[in-house]
Amino acid sequence: MGKIIVAGIGPGSKEDITPAVLEAVREADAVVGYKYYFQFVEPFVKDGCECIDTGMKHERERAEQAFQLAEQGKTVVVISSGDAGIYGMTPLIYEMQRERDSNVIVESLPGISAFQKAASLLGAPVGHDFCVISLSDLMTPWEVIERRIKAAAVGDFVTAVYNPKSNGRYWQLYRLQEIFLQERAASTPVGYVRQAGRDEQEVTVTTLGKFDPEAVDMFTVVLIGNTQSYQWNGKMITPRGYYREAHEGEEKKGQLIMMESFRTIEGELKRKDYPLDHKWALLHAIHTTADFDMENLLHTDDEAVATLYHKVRNGELTHIVTDVTMVTSGIRKGALQRLGVEAQCYLNDPRVATMATEKGITRTQAGIRLAVEEHPDALFAFGNAPTALMELCDLIRKGKAHPAGIIAAPVGFVHVRESKHMVKPFKDIPKIIVEGRKGGSNLAATLCNAILTFDDAAQLKPGRDL
Repeated sequence: MGKIIVAGIGPGSKEDITPAVLEAVREADAVVGYKYYFQFVEPFVKDGCECIDTGMKHERERAEQAFQLAEQGKTVVVISSGDAGIYGMTPLIYEMQRERDSNVIVESLPGISAFQKAASLLGAPVGHDFCVISLSDLMTPWEVIERRIKAAAVGDFVTAVYNPKSNGRYWQLYRLQEIFLQERAASTPVGYVRQAGRDEQEVTVTTLGKFDPEAVDMFTVVLIGNTQSYQWNGKMITPRGYYREAHEGEEKKGQLIMMESFRTIEGELKRKDYPLDHKWALLHAIHTTADFDMENLLHTDDEAVATLYHKVRNGELTHIVTDVTMVTSGIRKGALQRLGVEAQCYLNDPRVATMATEKGITRTQAGIRLAVEEHPDALFAFGNAPTALMELCDLIRKGKAHPAGIIAAPVGFVHVRESKHMVKPFKDIPKIIVEGRKGGSNLAATLCNAILTFDDAAQLKPGRDL
């Protein structure tokens, strides 16, 4: 009795064919496969080897021919692109062996799958748990495929997509993108490779929100990152966690806990498509309060967090003024020192009490007046006193204050909402506002921290300065 060797010949280049497969092809009495793939193995077949090729969608015929030849005592190699066990011929050969109750020996030789080749060209996108989904509904009902897509998106798997598109199957990839955008941020990295390993090879890295399904065809493999994936230096990277584990048990234990908390919060957000700088502030706010209502309450002007961070990095923003000392205490000292920023509250300045008495105003109002005289272009952060925020608004209107930014998070029941409405007309000033009655010193401080650590946002690595 003969033998059938099912061999994966890789994605499409001779360099990606394994030595074991080449040896099998050299020893074969017959090679059976789709005619397009013979160009990759013909140089290695021995004299007298019978090459039997068929067109697409003739998989059963190829399998039957292989068994007929093997049952004559021949060694037959059935070639399949990529890895023959992944959407290839191997399952069919074993099923047919069972159906025929054949004594033919069946062996399977693995090959480099198209998604592995694509991944290597994109960088390191499958560094953690991943799955592979085919969008071909020729033998699998679309309802089943869609359930698998949803499971992959919810489960935060890096996802490779095979058979993304064909002439008759044009809408399925759009539906996959729609499902993933319900569970992943629009900034999630996406890479796709056309004709991986062949002369026509094209490699593209983009994001889930910007990904255009019209840019791919049936020769393309698509890889969608998980919530930890990121782009760097033109590559797509999904970290395994080695750097995180390197700090286990050391001074970074608190940071590890905070990182895990942020991942948990991100997974429970109602929306997955927040801009990165808004999401970074939102994660800080929820982490500090354990209040998911912050999704409804936190307002950030477009690019406010990023703009203020860059002002800090460029040396334009060197002072943060707070309304009460509790806000100053909550701003991370390590971040302030690292970036050369000073956080200051004037509430206990001896001049404040005198001014408050003489002017008949609150001490927090007096503190803001004094702060504006000395640091009119500071970042002003309010977590307690609405009167202090109202005072700043008045000073801005009078041209005496020119804040780099405003964090408006006073808390309470008197003038709180009004003070937050008063700050909104200043369109040219980047603002972060906790709407309504909620707020607090802890919120104002954590929003300052979000600004100071914005360079950690893309990798979702909070707590560097703990």
